[in-house]
Amino acid sequence: MTYEEARVYLDEVSKYGSVLGLDTIRELLYELGNPQNDLRFIHIAGTNGKGSVLAYISTILSETGFRVGRYVSPTVIGYLEKIQINGNWISEKVFTELVEEVQRAIVRMETNGKASPTVFEVETAIAFLYFQREHCDYVVLETGLGGILDATNIISNTKVAVFTNISRDHMGFLGNTLEEITENKAGIIKPGCVVVSAAQEEAVRKVLKKAADKNHVPIQFAEPDKVQVLDESYHGQTFSYKQFENIHIPLAGLYQIQNAATACEVLLALQRIEQTENKCEKTSKKSVYSMEAIRNGFLKTKWKGRFTCIHENPVFIVDGAHNEDAAKQLKKTLERYFPQKQFIFIMGVFKDKEYEKIVQIMLPLAKRVYTINLPNKDRTLDADLLKQVIEKNWEATATKEESLKKSDESYEVCSMPSLKDTIDTVMCQTKEDDIIVAFGSLSYLGDVMRLVGKEEKIEK
Repeated sequence: MTYEEARVYLDEVSKYGSVLGLDTIRELLYELGNPQNDLRFIHIAGTNGKGSVLAYISTILSETGFRVGRYVSPTVIGYLEKIQINGNWISEKVFTELVEEVQRAIVRMETNGKASPTVFEVETAIAFLYFQREHCDYVVLETGLGGILDATNIISNTKVAVFTNISRDHMGFLGNTLEEITENKAGIIKPGCVVVSAAQEEAVRKVLKKAADKNHVPIQFAEPDKVQVLDESYHGQTFSYKQFENIHIPLAGLYQIQNAATACEVLLALQRIEQTENKCEKTSKKSVYSMEAIRNGFLKTKWKGRFTCIHENPVFIVDGAHNEDAAKQLKKTLERYFPQKQFIFIMGVFKDKEYEKIVQIMLPLAKRVYTINLPNKDRTLDADLLKQVIEKNWEATATKEESLKKSDESYEVCSMPSLKDTIDTVMCQTKEDDIIVAFGSLSYLGDVMRLVGKEEKIEK
């Protein structure tokens, strides 16, 4: 099997769609010898910020000398980005070999009348096999959808269960209220772990606290009032939090410091776990969590597609804001870094998202909007339909003064035939002091970066 054939096989597996539940992934991993049982996990659930917190934690742990596996979704730059060790992607050769091994396990399952795994379950199994064979000290992974029935929740050796911001997303799949959504995500809490959470709404705090108490495990919430922002721009920011002083992160966005504070709490939890394990083993190992390593880890963290500047003069920002809460954070960040400015937006969204709310939040900042179709043709909201939604909301979302401005013919929304045409048009028509923002979904931002010239072409 070649790498191309492996990818074709996974495309065929994807016909089984997305099915929540652990029975099939349990059978698959059993056929493979349960590699996940040999690993230690930092498991991350939430609505927004999972990937950023994962990037901070895994980079810092790598910097301290650990061998750290990452399992992320969705990817931005390339397909193999989803499985990494210490920031290095799995190779095509190793990936292909593991696909062949998993394929043989699936044949055995099907022969015995077992259900066929989904593509996410297959990818999860591949990741666990890879991390086990590469002897990872920690695996940092984010849930795919929800928590309790997500395929990643098959793991049992969770050291830290982490919760980033939880808000309303995937309504219907995870629950119809914020409390129901939180209960679903809280399913990753297991006996013996430590729970760390970002600051949350009171309703979310209560559910997480109840789940932690039920499992007899401690829970620590990040404390925003202990964050001191020392410097900030759209190129990065510096902050202090508790004993973590003068930490610089190259990631912009108001929410990133809160994500970093959550990562700090995870590090504190890991230090406590390490101290407890040393006492139990009656050893006196020196802690590897030096402040120098932590600072270097934060400084070296990369997480593209999250308020990332990919061009100057004009400034071009890409951000994966794809739900109501993320759109609110994006709007606040743009207003903070670029006060009194209006923006040129490129927008593509999935039809199963609350796109009208995103439109209503972002439109007051817009001078011009270009709508596009996303690469996933089955899930994309048609660019012409998105244009109609935007046109309908111009008046409703604007103040009286902004409505007067929008009567100018330069304020417009355009449905574009392709992303390349959009980038060519935007880059030709904008002035040096304009600000361009592409958002709505992570799924097309890698293509935006390649078209603007900031990323090499990578097979996806």
